[in-house]
Amino acid sequence: MKKLLIGLVLSVAIVGGVQAASQPAPSTAFVKVYTSLGDFVIQLFPDRSPLTVKNFLRYVDRGQYTDTLFHRVIANFVIQGGGYDTHFHLKPAPFQTVNESGNGLSNLRGTVGLARGSAPHSGNCQFYVNLNDNSELDPSAARWGYAVFGRVVEGMSVVDRIGNQPTGAAGPFPRDVPIPPVVIKKIVRVAGP
Repeated sequence: MKKLLIGLVLSVAIVGGVQAASQPAPSTAFVKVYTSLGDFVIQLFPDRSPLTVKNFLRYVDRGQYTDTLFHRVIANFVIQGGGYDTHFHLKPAPFQTVNESGNGLSNLRGTVGLARGSAPHSGNCQFYVNLNDNSELDPSAARWGYAVFGRVVEGMSVVDRIGNQPTGAAGPFPRDVPIPPVVIKKIVRVAGP
């Protein structure tokens, strides 16, 4: 009975996000985003957004982001990409993840979040970078938010350059598409900035 109780307490602690002293903290992960306008590095937060980071890295490792577009750019708000190829075809995205917007991280300038549709748990491969502090994307008592899972630690000037591109209609989108297109050449894991 005592062993069962200890195992139950340990399981609850790990599931609840509190790690037992014997459990090592997850290492920080970094990825580098190579774009047609320059490169930037994202530090990921597996300790705060473990499911989102795992999902994102699964797509990174599959080469999902190679030759995709930043298809949505709104100055002073966000740049969003990773879902459409250079011909504006939506790439298959078989994996979705649970919405971790309640992780205590806020959508501040330079943070990276998981884009999603209107359903709270519909996030798959598309991500965005905040160009400003966007607290309206954080969760509230009345609604789900958008999960932050990383932050730009190198190359924020590149992100700003993308965010200041002229935009218009292209592909299936009536507005907010960079013209000329901004291409994500690839995203790869790196040791750090």
